[in-house]
Amino acid sequence: MTNVPSELRYTPEHEWVQVIDDSTIRFGITDYAQDALGDIVFVSLPGLGSTLTAGQTCGEVESTKSVSDIYAPVTGKVAARNEGTETAPETLNSDPYGKGWIAEVTVDGDAHESIADLLDATAYLALVSA
Repeated sequence: MTNVPSELRYTPEHEWVQVIDDSTIRFGITDYAQDALGDIVFVSLPGLGSTLTAGQTCGEVESTKSVSDIYAPVTGKVAARNEGTETAPETLNSDPYGKGWIAEVTVDGDAHESIADLLDATAYLALVSA
């Protein structure tokens, strides 16, 4: 059974999103994504201070099976990157919703509004169960 925490929001491309404060979100890849990828061996993170556009590629995850793009879940500026995933990419497998986060993004406006169109846990679970 795929782990889909109810307090998070999700993209159809298998990223999860968490509101940190009024203008900041944190995101990573979902449990479903890490399971489908298999053993993750490399992560390319978005650059600190770079501007992301929702739905656009902002990094990639390489596993023993394939390479997959990471898509920006929101538009904004990268405020923090999880450098730990570059030195220990397997963290995305072992703790995708905790220590395996990818980046934090500062959005223009309200963070809650910036993720309003993303999938809730029920909708994401329906997507991955289809």
